[in-house]
Amino acid sequence: MAIATDRIRLSDVAQVAGVSVATASKALNGTGRMTLETRERIKQIAADLGFRPNAMARALISQRSFTVGLLTNDTYGRFTLPVMAGVSEALVDEGVSVFLCGIEDDPALGRVHVDAMLDKQVDGIILSGKRIDKRLPVDLSEISVPIVYVFTEAPDDAVSLVSDDAQGAHEAVEWLVSIGRRRLVHVTGPKSFASVRERAGAFTQVAGESAEILYGSWSEAWGHSAVDQLCSAETDLPDGIFCGNDQIARGVVDALRERHIAVPRDVSVVGFDNWEIVSAATRPPLTSVDMNLKALGREAGRLILELSGGRHVEPGIRKLPCKLVVRESCGGAAPA
Repeated sequence: MAIATDRIRLSDVAQVAGVSVATASKALNGTGRMTLETRERIKQIAADLGFRPNAMARALISQRSFTVGLLTNDTYGRFTLPVMAGVSEALVDEGVSVFLCGIEDDPALGRVHVDAMLDKQVDGIILSGKRIDKRLPVDLSEISVPIVYVFTEAPDDAVSLVSDDAQGAHEAVEWLVSIGRRRLVHVTGPKSFASVRERAGAFTQVAGESAEILYGSWSEAWGHSAVDQLCSAETDLPDGIFCGNDQIARGVVDALRERHIAVPRDVSVVGFDNWEIVSAATRPPLTSVDMNLKALGREAGRLILELSGGRHVEPGIRKLPCKLVVRESCGGAAPA
């Protein structure tokens, strides 16, 4: 049955379904007592008619704004954009919108954005950073709305999500061993980073206490320099190099090629982050550990919904697993 109006209203859905407006509302909101068949029939009619709930009316009735704020100091977006994609994916079917605010590392700017979020009466705030051992420069201790932390240091009593660096590194080094590499070296970033220490610890567990670790910067230039060090040493060149990020790994691969050392025939190389703009463009394409940042975002979205709905979520750090993505720099496919 067609309804001659510019905007389909709840009363139109109720009319076509042959039920009261109250019953139609309960069916679409997942409340009330009715058979599953009736509920699904009303939902289907609403979808067929193109019914869209009025956001303002929905907010007034539920006392929710159906918006979530995402606050970050990662203005480059390397970590936050995949996280936001996951958050949006988790919330879109619930009719919840996400708006992103970048604060650099400016406490005053952070305060401005937090105040704006509170003025908008957001249902929750997700904080996303660019390293797991440094807090964003904002004080949320007096904030009453639900808060979830992603890829940033969080208070002890907060709900926090991070990638499992140790698990990802362990899987990467085990893969090198599984393809027959025995002389392993780890080339990584600054030792002051918690993620560096986590990944180095996992490397040592698999490769052994005597396996060499070279600490430096998060750059391709450091990858080049590390290869220079390894080639000038009075020891055999490693046949497997695990790098702390993809930029370092790309520098390592380029430096090896410049010295006519073939990757992966002579040396297999593994990176970390699976930043495709780097890993897929490396020649040969780079095997790397994916931190599953989008999955972190989806879980953050799910948790913020739980909290905003008044449900209890146990505080503490949740570590989500990483995934090894095998490409040609290791000369094979991932094990089945």
